Amino acid sequence: MEDKNVDQDLDFAKLLEKDDIKIPQAGDIIKATVISASKAEVKLDVAGVLMGVVRGPELYNEVPEFSELKPGDEVEAAVVDEENENGELELSFRLVGQEKAWHNLRQALKDKTTVKVKIVDANKGGLLSRYCQIDGFLPVSQLAPENYPRISGGDKSRILEKLKSFVGQEFEVTVMTLNEEDNKIIFSEKDVWNKRQKPALDKYTIGMGVDGKITAITNFGVFVSFGEGIEGLIHISELAWQRIDSPSEMYKVGDEIKAEIISIDGAKVFLSAKKLLKDPWLEASAKYKAGQVVPGTILKVNPFGLFVKLDEEIHGLAHVSQLNIGAKEKITDLFKSDEVKDFEVVSVSPSEHRLGLKLADGKKASKKEDKEVSEAKTEEVKEDKKKAPKKVKVEKTEE
Repeated sequence: MEDKNVDQDLDFAKLLEKDDIKIPQAGDIIKATVISASKAEVKLDVAGVLMGVVRGPELYNEVPEFSELKPGDEVEAAVVDEENENGELELSFRLVGQEKAWHNLRQALKDKTTVKVKIVDANKGGLLSRYCQIDGFLPVSQLAPENYPRISGGDKSRILEKLKSFVGQEFEVTVMTLNEEDNKIIFSEKDVWNKRQKPALDKYTIGMGVDGKITAITNFGVFVSFGEGIEGLIHISELAWQRIDSPSEMYKVGDEIKAEIISIDGAKVFLSAKKLLKDPWLEASAKYKAGQVVPGTILKVNPFGLFVKLDEEIHGLAHVSQLNIGAKEKITDLFKSDEVKDFEVVSVSPSEHRLGLKLADGKKASKKEDKEVSEAKTEEVKEDKKKAPKKVKVEKTEE
């Protein structure tokens, strides 16, 4: 009996030598043929000589070529153990699959092609995204406009709630950054959106009018959808000729609006609604004269003065120095929003869309007061700038 086993071993050794087959070692990548495949395990024939098995987490179904195997398919597998409890090669698709996944990511970065990632979690900065078990990050700033969390007032808890609603979904993205050593990958959905927008945008030029629908309202403007899924921003300063504290006072989501294209920057489109309206300031100098006393409604009380509505289209500024405020008195104690008072026109500058006022008291403004009104214009500009981001971007929005 012992001699028979020795003879079998010699025959097997000769067979290996004859077919020039090397016994696989742990870590080797081998080619094999599928004998049977199930969700639990895959049996493989290795060169017609050895039997191998892939099971459990080593199946790695995320890579398409490993997810729907059938008998006769040829695949690559990594050797985990030269012999398991059944005398088979213990093999893994996972190790091979991860290398294939990294290769695909490297190629996507190089060729600027897209890949699909699954959203597995979210934090306030963006979405944790997974490509074939390789984790990456999709920042909020790299989301397409339709997926950006447009939350009124920038409520962080509601923004996070919106981001978490994407968990489980698949996004088509490009690879922005790939650092294998640090296992750091940054994805961009916005790049994909930009590329798809370009053909549609080629039909539009600056100065063209568009009919659109408001899709989101923010504290610095409204977003408008028009044409073939194109989205543009009307900044608060371009909504109307008069001063606006909040776009939500004038519009709501779903409203239809006409606008003119004033800038196209890549896939970002900036619009103006007021350009389609007659500029009321062109007739302001005929309607209002220096020294004229007019009733005005206080719109807003600021430390530097009052914003006053003279009519629906013309608003003026009464600087704090023009309000007869005593040394120990506070402007907020003396004036309230919605109050109506008589004001004297100090200056009218239609080209600058500025009108200076003083509280009517029978006195004429001095040269010193004229200078202070001029300085007040600078303060008003600063106030306007506080309303808008330093650089308006289409993707940086709130609802």
